Amino acid sequence: MNKTQPLQIGVLVFEGMTSLDALGPFEVLARTPNSVCHLVWKDCKPVKCDTGLIVTPTLSFSDAPQLDVIVVPGGPGQNELMADAELAAFLRQQAQGAQWVTSVCTGSLLLAAAGLLDGYEATCHWLSLDFLRLFPVQVVPERVVIDRNRVTGAGVTSGLDFAFVLLDLLRGEDVAKRLQLMLEYDPAPPFDSGHPRVADAGTVAAVREMAQGMLMRREAVCVEAARRMA
Repeated sequence: MNKTQPLQIGVLVFEGMTSLDALGPFEVLARTPNSVCHLVWKDCKPVKCDTGLIVTPTLSFSDAPQLDVIVVPGGPGQNELMADAELAAFLRQQAQGAQWVTSVCTGSLLLAAAGLLDGYEATCHWLSLDFLRLFPVQVVPERVVIDRNRVTGAGVTSGLDFAFVLLDLLRGEDVAKRLQLMLEYDPAPPFDSGHPRVADAGTVAAVREMAQGMLMRREAVCVEAARRMA
């Protein structure tokens, strides 16, 4: 890459995504010095996130330049995209020339379905780690995982940690630390329940029950995607 040219960062957006998966990292990465940060989808029609927030893509697949960084979010809408040939082709094409191929939450399942995590260490949301294991991926249940030029974040809010880690890789620790301070990223969770390793058993069980329908659908599409790859 010509270092005098702005870094091209593309954050995928799609119907049914979890908005924070994409917009948390976007809020950080859009402030990367000498860069342009795009919201990318097949076309530039607005998409509705899983909580009803409307997000408008700024760049279509056909108009996208070669991206230096691509970020793939997750959310319930990921289920419907596991067999999307157009998306998989776009991700594979972009990955050939990208410096960093990355994801947040179950975005790693989309990368895995495109064959872009084969042989890599990666993570995703704790509820979906077993689905990531269906693919030839070395699953590491950590908040942020780096393996060569792949960077993956765990569930939803980990996208902020992921973004600062990625910013450090792109522009160095000093830049990342200054932006962390500017954005006052100083997490102090009000409850000790943000991960099953610390949450009480009742809370974990309740969350699993809440997500059961979505997880059954996710399991089915992941099994089918893994079968196609095999």
